[in-house]
Amino acid sequence: MTKIAKPRADRVSHPRTVEQLIVGKPTSDGAGVKLTRVLTQGLQRRLDPFLMLDAFGSDNPDDYIAGFPDHPHRGFETVTYMIAGRMRHRDNAGHEGLLENGGVQWMTAGRGVVHSEIPQQEEGVMEGFQLWLNLPGKDKMGAPWYRDFAAADLPRFVTDAGVAVTVIAGESQGVSGAVTREATAPLYLDLHLPAKTSFVQKLPPRHNAFVYVYRGAVSIAGSEVPAQRMAILANAAQADGVVIESAGEARVLLIAGQPLNEPIAQYGPFVMNSEQEIYQALADFREGRLA
Repeated sequence: MTKIAKPRADRVSHPRTVEQLIVGKPTSDGAGVKLTRVLTQGLQRRLDPFLMLDAFGSDNPDDYIAGFPDHPHRGFETVTYMIAGRMRHRDNAGHEGLLENGGVQWMTAGRGVVHSEIPQQEEGVMEGFQLWLNLPGKDKMGAPWYRDFAAADLPRFVTDAGVAVTVIAGESQGVSGAVTREATAPLYLDLHLPAKTSFVQKLPPRHNAFVYVYRGAVSIAGSEVPAQRMAILANAAQADGVVIESAGEARVLLIAGQPLNEPIAQYGPFVMNSEQEIYQALADFREGRLA
């Protein structure tokens, strides 16, 4: 049964403004899955600890049917949020799970994992997001970890204004999410705003934050954010949160986290702190030691 929590109304005195609007880049990954890369490698320093955000959505099976066959990861976490569709995960640590409508798969690659993500449908809509969250250097070679959260396992609440909130990670208005992380303190919310409503979220001023609108349009501190746009929220010492307003119905992701302020070395599916660690990851993968 879906977890419905009773929220605590938050107040924000100095809301953040929009620093920049980002248009995602159409691309493909895996075995040809079409997607939009919203958070690209060039934004990793600005949005530390987040490394990537991909949005995928199509009712054409040719866009997604081949999925993501076996591929490696090391040094970060992946958070896959499925809005619609079904995807099966298998990895070399023996984990297997079926991600379905409204569910979340949270995987910590740590020192290494090889996994596949294959659609379990031949027709219909497949839509969702995958977020890459960095790990601090001290945890990059830790043990891999994996968990599936069904939609009913994710904490949810509805504000007095009628905004429906799913708390995937972090805390919102006194409601704790499915996952917490001390080093990066990620906040990951899915917000469904009815017409003529607003949502308030407190944010530490030093945390990097962004909003991605995937239905409708919203306004943040007077800046309009249309569908399929990411709004990077400005960091200001006096800012204590964000206010998101919607004239019509809208659905958005609000994501924020504590920056690690560590070097980032990335080569494809490996994210470490130095080039030498990347060379080691490649050698370990080639020699079958990525586990």
